[in-house]
Amino acid sequence: MPPPRLCSLLLLSLISTATLQICSAAGDDSDVDTLVFENPRLRQAYIALQAWKQAIFSDPFNFTANWNGSNVCSYGGVYCAPSPANPSIRVVAGIDLNHADIAGFLPPELGLLTDLALFHINSNRFCGTVPTSFKNLTLLHELDLSNNRFVGVFPTVVLSLPALKYLDLRFNEFEGSVPMTLFDKDLDAVFLNDNRFQFGIPPNLGNSPVSVLVLANNNLGGCIPASIGQMGRTLNEIILMNDNLTGCLPVQIGMLKEVTVFDVSFNNLQGPLPAAIAGMRSVEQLNVAHNRLTGVVPDSICKLPRLQNFTYSSNYFTGEAPSCSAVGGGGKETTMR
Repeated sequence: MPPPRLCSLLLLSLISTATLQICSAAGDDSDVDTLVFENPRLRQAYIALQAWKQAIFSDPFNFTANWNGSNVCSYGGVYCAPSPANPSIRVVAGIDLNHADIAGFLPPELGLLTDLALFHINSNRFCGTVPTSFKNLTLLHELDLSNNRFVGVFPTVVLSLPALKYLDLRFNEFEGSVPMTLFDKDLDAVFLNDNRFQFGIPPNLGNSPVSVLVLANNNLGGCIPASIGQMGRTLNEIILMNDNLTGCLPVQIGMLKEVTVFDVSFNNLQGPLPAAIAGMRSVEQLNVAHNRLTGVVPDSICKLPRLQNFTYSSNYFTGEAPSCSAVGGGGKETTMR
C-alpha cells in the first residue's frame, strides 16, 4: 500500500488532471459549435454535463457511458420535460444518479442547468464542496446529496434556492454550525443526520414548516427550544437521536398534535417526562431511551391512542403507571431500567 503522502500526491494529480480537462472542455467549443441542439437550453445542458463527465474519476456501472452527442435527453440519469416557461420546448428537468457508486466532484458548470427541478445523487462517492453556482438553480425543488463524501461547512448556497422543499445532506462529512436561517426557510423535509455538525438547536426552530426533521448523530448539544411547539400543525417526524442534547424536555412538545415519530434517544436529557406528552395524540413511535430522565412514567402517555412502540429503557425512572406494564393491548413495547 502506498504511503499516505504518496496517496495524497496521487489524488492531487487526479484532481489536477480532471481540472485541466474541464478547463480544456470549457474552452473548446468545437463540439458545441458543430452539434445541432433542439434549443439553446439543451445546448447549455450539454456544456454542463460534459464538464461534469470530465470531473468523474470512476463510473463502475457506466451510468454516464452514453453521455455523448447533442441528445442530452437520452443521457443515462438525465430526464427532460417541457419547460414551465415555454411548454413547446424540452429542457433538462431532473438528474437521478442514485446508487451509481460514481467518484468525482461537482464542477461549477452545473450552474448552467437552470431548469433543474430534481437533483438526486445519493449513494455515490462524490467529494469536495457544493459549487456556489448552484444559486442559479432557481427551480430546484429537491436536492439529495446524501451518502457521499462532501466536506466543509454547511452549503449556504442552498438557502438561496427559492423553490427548494426537500433537502437531504445526510451521511456526509459536513461540519461546523448550521445557519439559523435554515429554519426560517419554507422547506418540507430536512435530513442533516450523520455529519459532523456542531451547533445548538436555535430558538427559531419553531419557525420551520417541515413535516420531517432528522438531525440525528451529530454533536448539537444544548436544549430543545420551547419554540418546537409552534411546529404542531406540520411536523410528522422528528429524530434527534444521539445529538448530545441536554436539559429537560420542554412541555411544548405536547403541542405536536400531528407527530407520528418522536425520537430523542441516546442523549443527556434530564428531569421528568412531561405529562403534556399526552397531547401528542398521533404519535406511533416514541423513544426517550438512554437518557437521564427521572420520576414516574405517566399513565396518560402509555394510553395514547395510536402508540405502537414506546421505549424508555436506560433512564432513572422510579416507577411506571400500571397501563405501561402491559406489553399487549396495541403492541406497545414498554421497557424500563
